[in-house]
Amino acid sequence: MKAGSSITIWFFIGVSLFVNGALILGAGLYALILAPEHKVVLYNLHADIWWGGLLFLIGAFYSWHFSPWRARARNEARKKKS
Repeated sequence: MKAGSSITIWFFIGVSLFVNGALILGAGLYALILAPEHKVVLYNLHADIWWGGLLFLIGAFYSWHFSPWRARARNEARKKKS
């Protein structure tokens, strides 16, 4: 990376959401395959799968949209235009 350039905080938030979503989704899928002996009241809604998948997708979007290499490519394209 060039000196003086910075990485936006949204990239790191996206990575965090992506990793946490993957962990929650994985735990939800594991619980779906091997059902616990004592199920909670709302087990049939599978909230961990829904929320894990949502966090995973949002994190993937943020990580891609605010990635440092995309920002570098946009900056180089702007320099070529002017």
